[in-house]
Amino acid sequence: MAGTVIACHTKEEFDAHMAKAYEAGKLVVIDFMSPTCGACQEIAPVFAECAKEYPTKGVFLMVDIFELKEVAHSYCIQAAPTFVFIMDDLTLESFVGASPDKLRNTVKEFIDNTSAASASSSA
Repeated sequence: MAGTVIACHTKEEFDAHMAKAYEAGKLVVIDFMSPTCGACQEIAPVFAECAKEYPTKGVFLMVDIFELKEVAHSYCIQAAPTFVFIMDDLTLESFVGASPDKLRNTVKEFIDNTSAASASSSA
């Protein structure tokens, strides 16, 4: 599953992926999307590129806001696409909109910071 976007279809599935990511100390990036949203479809390949680029550092989850209303509601999702960045059960950032550059840069920033922090704590 590393290097791919994981589509979550049940709350249990979502919770299990989140728990595994926390255990592994990985950044979680969630794409809250809708299959009928044009912008969501446009940004999906960029999200998949990010997952491929950081297969060992991040977990990339896709959540349909209509299929998993409970999960979307728990993150106060108001629009799609919304990207949420989480580390150790802490929301680091979230933003709305299909901006490829912002998505790539935010993923890179948190992955780089995570790698630097774990390198310095193990030294």
